[in-house]
Amino acid sequence: MSYVDGFVIAVPTENKEAYRKLAADAAVIFRDHGALHVVECWGDDVPEGKVTDFRGAVKAEPGETVVFSWIVWPSKAARDEGNDKVMADPRMDMGAEMPFDGKRMIFGGFEPIVDERG
Repeated sequence: MSYVDGFVIAVPTENKEAYRKLAADAAVIFRDHGALHVVECWGDDVPEGKVTDFRGAVKAEPGETVVFSWIVWPSKAARDEGNDKVMADPRMDMGAEMPFDGKRMIFGGFEPIVDERG
């Protein structure tokens, strides 16, 4: 069964193109190390909630856009092995100037329980 890593971050809206390039470059690396599918989504309709919401989860500030992303792996074992290889890959050294604050990223690994495709 597949395995999914999910991510939510806040990116300064003015950094959209820099983030898109970073994400596209990283996607190649994840795919090279076993990921089946990498998706990066720029927030377009991210409402404020009454109790909690995506913006609050990442402490998004005015002028930031929420990004929701996921990576599909063949299995949790493939993900664990792939992530180790990704982190050791010198291409992941993308410089000190990140287009977002990584300390506010939320992430986790998930086992799919429903996967319907049309």
